[in-house]
Amino acid sequence: MKKGAVVFTSLALLAAFCLPAVAQPSNRAVETIVVDNFDDTGSNEWTWNVTASRFIDSEKGFPKQSFFEGQPNSLKYLNTNSESSPKVLGVKTSYLRKGENWFEIYPEKDGKAYEIPLIGTVSQIDFWVWGANYLYFIDLLVRDADGRVYTLPAGQLTFEGWRNVIVPIPTYIRQRSRLRSGPKTLMFVGFRVRTDPNEYVDDFNIFLDQLKYTTNTLSNIYDGYELTNIDFGDSSSSSSSGSSSSSSTGDAK
Repeated sequence: MKKGAVVFTSLALLAAFCLPAVAQPSNRAVETIVVDNFDDTGSNEWTWNVTASRFIDSEKGFPKQSFFEGQPNSLKYLNTNSESSPKVLGVKTSYLRKGENWFEIYPEKDGKAYEIPLIGTVSQIDFWVWGANYLYFIDLLVRDADGRVYTLPAGQLTFEGWRNVIVPIPTYIRQRSRLRSGPKTLMFVGFRVRTDPNEYVDDFNIFLDQLKYTTNTLSNIYDGYELTNIDFGDSSSSSSSGSSSSSSTGDAK
């Protein structure tokens, strides 16, 4: 009897493992979203601008910014639109002396700095950058849901030509406010490029292409999400009617 019980148990376990796996609901939806490919400058609600530290040679018009035809070889197979030429964003700088110089490339909207919202929970940001083999450093600037701006190191520019740079987002950066009325996304603030104090600074070019990020778009969606911003009638019109009603009651007393 004991032997039969052991055999029966073994067959039951084997049957359980052989049953087809049933798909379970998942809150993960990992996507890669392109922020800007710099090809069609009129398709976004923002433009790009550049600002630099105090020793920039502003009398000669630096920093200079423009869009140029071109793209990394690795992206050419993705270019399916034969009617338009792919473009990249280029910046040229020249400083009056060596030191801790820097410049920032940032989005702009209506003449003011604009921060791009990143959907979901972002795991990494990546972009293509053209290096001129100068000992410069490039960083990403992001703003968390508490309002802090973080500087994320993206490496050195001591290489020639195009390189794809991937910057992981640290888990300690809060990407969603715990408050219902708080920020719901991580914000992209811009790029910062810093010079090594001993590096040449009188003739530097940089080009950027294909800024994108990887994110879990469903991480902040939950059962009942549509009720988050429900209208209880507390608009200005409702408030004014409520206040007039209260004043009438007060007059009656």
